[in-house]
Amino acid sequence: MRKTRAEAREGNRRALLDAAFQVVTRDGYRAKLEDIAERAGLTTGAIYSLFGSKNGLVVALVTDYLQPHYAQFEAAVPAELDLVAAVDAFARHYRRTCDGPEALSALSLQMTLREMSLHDPKLGAQLASSVQQQEDHLITLFTGRAHRGGVVTEHQAKRLTTALRAMLVGLSQGVVLGLATGADEQYFADVARALVSGASLIDEG
Repeated sequence: MRKTRAEAREGNRRALLDAAFQVVTRDGYRAKLEDIAERAGLTTGAIYSLFGSKNGLVVALVTDYLQPHYAQFEAAVPAELDLVAAVDAFARHYRRTCDGPEALSALSLQMTLREMSLHDPKLGAQLASSVQQQEDHLITLFTGRAHRGGVVTEHQAKRLTTALRAMLVGLSQGVVLGLATGADEQYFADVARALVSGASLIDEG
């Protein structure tokens, strides 16, 4: 059956995003639109038509990559959990992603995007905005949860999200690179809970 124009456009968009993932993780800031278009079986004109620019394509790539991960975070942390239990569940899910088949390519993309941001501050600002939009889902995920006789405010959830993500990103990179061999799922959970429960990792037997 013949594809509609909308279906063809979405197919081209998907092909370019998949190609961009491969080329960007391989070539970093040196990635060329010609190489991305060739891998997708399209022309550079299709990139400009769908994304406006190379930066537009990279930002769309990041959004496309992050959205399913944040959806998984929400599914892994049931709404009825209090804050400590929610943070525990979130950290355990995060650790499990380190063992997934895409863990190494995900780390490669993270490092590549940082490099690209350093070479192109404008792109860096666009990427930061795109990532923040996804981070807002985590803020919502923790806001309103029961904690120490009260509920977590949006401001508190934002502060927690910043610390929690920074810590878990660093730990997950260490796991994937083989630099954090003792950081199993329980360790991730212990570290995360320590942020909100007053527990001490030093005292852990």
